[in-house]
Parts: sequence; structure tokens; C-alpha cells
Amino acid sequence: MLSGKSILITGGTGSFGRAFIRTILDKYQHINRLVVYSRDELKQFEMRQTFTESELPKLRFFIGDVRDKERLKRAMERVDIVVHAAALKQVPACEYNPFEAVKTNVIGAQNVIEAAIDQGVKKVVALSTDKAAAPINLYGATKLTSDKLFVSANNFKGKSEIKFSVVRYGNVMGSRGSVIPLFLKKRNERVLPITDERMTRFNITLNEGVELVLFALAHMWGGEIFVPKIPSYRLVDVARAIAPGCELKFIGIRPGEKLHEEMITATDALSTLEFEKYFVILPSTRLWDVDRYMEVFNGKRCSNGFSYSSKTNTDWLTVEQLRHLIREHVDPDFKVEETSVSDEKKRSLKIKGPDENPKEILAVSESGGQDSKPV
Repeated sequence: MLSGKSILITGGTGSFGRAFIRTILDKYQHINRLVVYSRDELKQFEMRQTFTESELPKLRFFIGDVRDKERLKRAMERVDIVVHAAALKQVPACEYNPFEAVKTNVIGAQNVIEAAIDQGVKKVVALSTDKAAAPINLYGATKLTSDKLFVSANNFKGKSEIKFSVVRYGNVMGSRGSVIPLFLKKRNERVLPITDERMTRFNITLNEGVELVLFALAHMWGGEIFVPKIPSYRLVDVARAIAPGCELKFIGIRPGEKLHEEMITATDALSTLEFEKYFVILPSTRLWDVDRYMEVFNGKRCSNGFSYSSKTNTDWLTVEQLRHLIREHVDPDFKVEETSVSDEKKRSLKIKGPDENPKEILAVSESGGQDSKPV
């Protein structure tokens, strides 16, 4: 699929970009070249040091911003495949800097699309987020707009053979700015900040995210939004997995934050197909034969009233499963303090609310017990 191809990834020095590039170099040694496009020269310098002398000749490092279409066009010369991962992703930052979020996430998406068409790129896969489904914050709204742009790009590509598709998934375990690195850092303080005890999220590892993009590149017909079937977790279970002896301080939901995330709304489901390990949200303008698509990939239409939410998901991570994933994908040296676990077995876990008044809840066992189930 990638043999002899030239690939460009925007946001290439981010968490996903580094994992994607590592996978490509390990599994697809016959690629032509791999272009790392990002705006941070220090991250590019540091990233360059992690590759061997035999790997470096296949890599190109381009300083550039997705807001700059001319620079994108130059970087995309003789490129076959583009993976668009660049974005402003932090919800509070986007709420506070809305114009910047629009410039990067919306105008930047348009620039990537137009540059790819102009330069004869064959395939483009854009990364999305669960926050783009029924968005209540600016980050989600900009990513929903970006999704619409990439899907609709298939309508105005003219005679070009290019295809555009999107992959949408939930929180990436251990990515920069996410909750797990925060909890690992703060557990020595003996108090962990929790926004709301009811909060749930989807979970995907970096490697799973990379494999989803590669799957989309191999199977895309153009215009699909690929949504993987992935597990959910409760935020309090993440805290219990990392530091079972710590107090939990509820600090309230941040601006633009949801209690639960969706990846497919009930309205989306009317135009969604289900497959064994993923869903596909169809483009609003039909680009190909949907019945034929279902036949080729062995799919079916979603049932009436279906939605895909982190709250109503049927696949849940237990406390012990979360610990295993943290060791495997975030911190191989991670371990739970035995004294904390012992203390937890002997007493109830104290949780502090915003008023600093502790309230008692049942302690969880090592395996997560009944408290691993959704609220």
C-alpha cells in the first residue's frame, strides 16, 4: 500500500505524529520519503535525534504552519499521501483564543485541502475527535467544520483522482495534556483534581490511532468518517488505577467540557454503517454505491435510535485494565504503591468536593469491582 510512496504528515512532531512516523519506518521500509511538517523547530531538532543514520535519508523536516497555503504547496510537491494531524486541541485554550483556533483548525484544513488538490496528492486522511460530534465547545465546533470540509472536498476536486476521508476517535491514552500524565505527576501530592465524578471518556492508544489511519488509507473510497469501536472509562477509575490512596478533589467542569463524549449522534446514525470493528459515517452527498460498499466490507445500517456515547458504551475498562494499559503505553515503570492499596482495602476513600468537605464513598478493590461500571 505504501511501497514507493511519499507521505506528508502535518503536526508531525506531536504525539500522534511521532507514533505514526515510527510505525511507518518500522513496517514500511520501502517508502520513498516521509515529510514531517510542523511549526516548532525545537521539536523537529529533538525528533531528528531519535532516528538512526539509515532512517534519516527517508525523512524530510519542513518548518511550516497549516495557515500558510504556499508553504504547504511547496511541502506537498511529489507527495502521494497526506495525513492531517495538526490542530489546536486544548479545549480551554481554544475557548480563550477562538480566532486562533479557527485559523488553525478551519482555515488550516481548507489550506491542506486546496494544496493537496493543486499538487496532485492521491489520498488525504484527516484526524478528528469525539468532540466534533454535537459540539458544545469551540474546539469541537472547529473540528466538526474541518470534518465537513474534508468530506465535501470530494465534491469539488474536479478531475483530480484524489480522495479525502476522516478518522474520528476519543481520548488518546497518555498524549500530551491528557489526564493520565497529569495524575501520574500529581499523585505524590496525595490529592487528585477531578472535574466531576460522573465523567466518562472513550479511550484509544496511540498505536491504535495509527492503525486506524493506516486502515483508512487502505480501505477509503472517499468521504467516509471512520469511527473505531473502542472502550470507555470513568475518570474516577483512572484516578483509582493510578493512586488508589489519594483523595479526589472535585473542581467542577471546565468551560466547554462535557460529562460524556459522543462519536456518533442519533442523527448521524441515520447515515452510519456498522462493521465488525468500526463504524462509517457516510458523506451527505452520495459519492459511490452504498449497497456495494456494505457488500464489499460486510457491513449493515445502524438501528433506529442508535448513538455511540462514552456513557452508554458496552465496553468498559476496569481499574486493573487501566493499570495494564498505563504500563504498556504510557509509563513502563508505573506501579501502584502497596501502602496505598492496603490503606484502600481498610477504609473508605475520601473525596473532597469544591467546598473542601470530604464525603465518603465505597472503596474499590484491586480489580475495580462494581465501581468499574458506568454510572
